[in-house]
Amino acid sequence: MLKGRHLIGPGDFSIGELDSLFCLAERLEREPEYLRQSCRGKLLATLFFEPSTRTRLSFEAAMLRLGGSCLGFAEPGSSSAAKGESLADTARIVSAYADAIVMRNPKEGAALLASRYAAVPVINAGDGGHHHPTQTLTDLLTIKRVRGAIADLTVGFCGDLKFGRTVHSLAKALSRYPRITMRFVSPPELRAPEYIKAELGTPFIETDSLERVIGGLDILYMTRVQRERFFNEEEYIRLKDSYILNSEKMRLAKKDMIVLHPLPRLNEIAPEVDEDPRAAYFRQAAYGMYVRMALLASILGCV
Repeated sequence: MLKGRHLIGPGDFSIGELDSLFCLAERLEREPEYLRQSCRGKLLATLFFEPSTRTRLSFEAAMLRLGGSCLGFAEPGSSSAAKGESLADTARIVSAYADAIVMRNPKEGAALLASRYAAVPVINAGDGGHHHPTQTLTDLLTIKRVRGAIADLTVGFCGDLKFGRTVHSLAKALSRYPRITMRFVSPPELRAPEYIKAELGTPFIETDSLERVIGGLDILYMTRVQRERFFNEEEYIRLKDSYILNSEKMRLAKKDMIVLHPLPRLNEIAPEVDEDPRAAYFRQAAYGMYVRMALLASILGCV
């Protein structure tokens, strides 16, 4: 069904296709030997022009667990991009070596551009402050596993909503599900872009106070203020500690609210929250490998 398809934005797959991916990911978690050698002989190219831990390693772990192999680079200085090679040429060349490409790039639209020149499927692992669709797959699977369904939820997004590509992708994806409402919590300087809000077909409010809305949330999605997106160091320092989730704030929340975070975190979630049963961000990171296994097996035609 997904064989040969690109994944560039959170709306590229239908709800039915997402449901099938999540079912496959859950089976892969339950049955470690299922599809174990299904991608044997396949090569995945991981092209990371920006740093990554979870996304890159979870993709590589996913491919290896499926029996395939990986090649690529973890920073642009080790590629011909350092010599000025165009992204289009990189996509053409790498697609002659690999069966699929996973790419992270600091420029918005880079994955879409690469997909137009590559001869193999391209998966967007983050393009600047735009989108991060495989993190969204991880987030949706986590919500499904913890809450039982992706519906009838009030979701709060807190922190850097201007540059937070994980927020942009998840908000857009969640707006396709029934009876979702959203709360955007940020300082005025880091509010969600207008083009993202314009694409939402679901109710939302904006506020600068987490305490004002946390009691009504089913899900709280925390994000870090991203130093790498700021041009002004003073502005970053002024905003970086705008919101810190701690035990005191957690006492205001529902007993069954869950806390998600795409990671890495800095100090926006106090370590004391890790012991709270509502903290789901480490489980969230683990689910990322299974959903990426499901994605790779599907687009490579290994299932």
